[in-house]
Amino acid sequence: MASALYQSIELLSREKGIEPEIVVGAVEEAIALATRKYYKTQENMRGELNKDTGEITAYVYKTVVASEDEIEDPINQITLAEASELAPGVEVGSEIRLYRDTSPLGRIAAQLAKQVIFQKVREAERDTVFQEYAHREKEVLNATVKRIEGQDIIFDLGKAEARCPKREQSRLEQFTVGERVRVVLIKVDRAAKGPQVIVSRAAPELVSNLFQSEVPEIYDNTVVIRAIAREAGERTKIAVQSRDKDVDPVGACVGMKGMRVQSIIRELRGEKIDIIEYSDEITTFAEKALQPAKVSRVSITDLTDKQLEVIVDDTQLSLAIGKKGQNVRLAAKLLGWKIDIKSEEEKRQEVEQQMQAMSGGPSTPIEQVTELGEGIIQKLVAAGITTVEGLADMTPEQLEEIPGIGEKTLERISVAVRHYFGHFEEGEPEAPSAETPAAEAEGVAAEVTEETTAPEAAEATASEEAATPAPVEEETGSNEEVKAAEDEDA
Repeated sequence: MASALYQSIELLSREKGIEPEIVVGAVEEAIALATRKYYKTQENMRGELNKDTGEITAYVYKTVVASEDEIEDPINQITLAEASELAPGVEVGSEIRLYRDTSPLGRIAAQLAKQVIFQKVREAERDTVFQEYAHREKEVLNATVKRIEGQDIIFDLGKAEARCPKREQSRLEQFTVGERVRVVLIKVDRAAKGPQVIVSRAAPELVSNLFQSEVPEIYDNTVVIRAIAREAGERTKIAVQSRDKDVDPVGACVGMKGMRVQSIIRELRGEKIDIIEYSDEITTFAEKALQPAKVSRVSITDLTDKQLEVIVDDTQLSLAIGKKGQNVRLAAKLLGWKIDIKSEEEKRQEVEQQMQAMSGGPSTPIEQVTELGEGIIQKLVAAGITTVEGLADMTPEQLEEIPGIGEKTLERISVAVRHYFGHFEEGEPEAPSAETPAAEAEGVAAEVTEETTAPEAAEATASEEAATPAPVEEETGSNEEVKAAEDEDA
């Protein structure tokens, strides 16, 4: 019959989930260490527990050598002659035991033995936990909330304790001691001081497990979960695909009147879930992944780096991006591609810039259009319009917003711009420069356009017949007309 001590060891082993031999070995090692420390010796010492009587003994063992000449370690070796006196018939190479009295061991030695036993038991317990859970990463386990330590939650898994750090928790969840929940095993950390099993309530595998529990079609593989992107406590996007053409994957996950998905949302404390039908065509899949926003078009910009360009209507841009970029971020995670999202207006401006860059980016100073006159040019420059191309792109409404620009001035600007670009339509080598007399510029403009006003046409004809340019008088007249137009607009 086993002794009371050995029965206690067996009870402790069952409680800790370790083998009794490990605890017995810890007890024997502790006694040997305490005895060696009491006798202040460096000899090899071992302990021995008798399972039947419960008696613990400690002994020194020495190796037998033939003679003193062969002794290399006097502490742990003994000659054959000396060994024969203690144990007749002993042979060279065998070990001889020299028992030590353990009765003088006092309270300090007992405390030392106790510490060694506890340390060995803890190490054995940690090894057992590691072997039990190391191969079960990403598995969903049932757990009970045991206690809350600061921001961490300690769960009881049955055979071990598990820790759920703050970063692995959902901001929507709060737990009470004794509550049963499902958690995802993330890793087993052998170096941790506290519970070495790390679990999570924020992992995507939890959502996958909940769908398997609630949706029979997923459980029997009729509907397959192809990808999950999750931001715990905020939103989850899940892509599903049906292996049966008669089964709607999204409808199966939602359930009648949304009962199935609502059950999962309750388990996740109100986290939003977007269920998307998976598509092998990446552009189609991207359109669905960005729901509820409506996408105009999707194009692949870089196949190697997996980059997509998504164009949406101006009114859909904020919806496509989502709050703090959450919608597009989750969509990119779901696809495994980088997404560059733009509005129609942004894309139009980008194309215009590219076209200008391809054409060399023309930029002609506004002073080249001498028909405008110095007064109008000064007002346009003050408003930030410094190039002819910029002036041509502006609408009449935008020009009227400039101080000092009225209907008469607006008409004059329109005629001057048409005259300027008319030179290029007729194949003129270059636009009139600022050094060209104003009368000559107006004469040329009158020749190349049919929209010249009657007074200006008459002026141009008279100038041709006379064949004598009068730049000073024409320029003065032009400035007077500009001033008159400005006065009228004012």
